[in-house]
Parts: sequence; structure tokens; C-alpha cells
Amino acid sequence: MSAETSAGTLFKISAGLPTTYNEAGFEALTFTEVGEITDYGEFGRKYNLVKHNPVATRKTVKRKGSYDSGSMTIPMALDNSDAGQAIMSAAANSDASHSICIELKDGYKYYFTAQVMQFLIKVGSVDSITQATAMLELDDDIVESAP
Repeated sequence: MSAETSAGTLFKISAGLPTTYNEAGFEALTFTEVGEITDYGEFGRKYNLVKHNPVATRKTVKRKGSYDSGSMTIPMALDNSDAGQAIMSAAANSDASHSICIELKDGYKYYFTAQVMQFLIKVGSVDSITQATAMLELDDDIVESAP
């Protein structure tokens, strides 16, 4: 695969959760595209560093500890008629996890569940586009699906 731009990447959300936490479980859900996103940020597994310092050797031993699947801050132009943005806004007022699908333009997909921690509105100045920013905390592993 060669390098590609992010143009054409889709962000989709579902209020449903997969019955099985795998590709088939996610593909059985109905997703709604979230429009007007301007940046997807980054996501993925990050491990905590665990250190051990034996006195006899003076050497620091480093290992992987627990991991976190990450968080995402997603800016977008506010569109109150966008069904996906409406789901995101409602999700911010819910304790329920939601299913997410990020689909690259080559058809590769990343599925995961997340808590929508905020959906903030920014009106800005006369020369600004009215914006919304959603913040997601991924709460389970990422499932990848090749086209």
C-alpha cells in the first residue's frame, strides 16, 4: 500500500453495541455517518511503562504494563440537521457506550466502542464557522477490517 491522504475518510456512529466483539458483530450494526468532521486526531493502544530497579545490578528493567486504547478529539462544523451529530450530542448525555466505525477511503475499517465524554459548541467570531467538538474515550480494543 502506498501513502494516501485522509480525504474521503468516514466517521460513523451507532447507538447499538455488537453482540460479538469482532468484525461480524460490528458489521451487523447500523451506523450513521457524522458529517462535517475536519480532523480525526489519533487513536490506538498505548501501554504504561513499568520499571523495576534491582539494587544489586543497578539496572533499570522496563516492561509493558496495562494499556489504554486512547481517546479522540473530533472537531467539526456544527450541523444541527446532521443525524450523526445528533447521535453524538445525545451520546454525550448518556452513560452508554456507542459503537464507532472509521472507514478509510481504501475501505479499511477500524471498529471500537467509546464513551462520548463531551459535545461542545463553539460559536466563535464573525469570521468563524460555528463548530462542535466531540471527545471520545475508547473503552475496548480496536477491531480492524480489511476490504
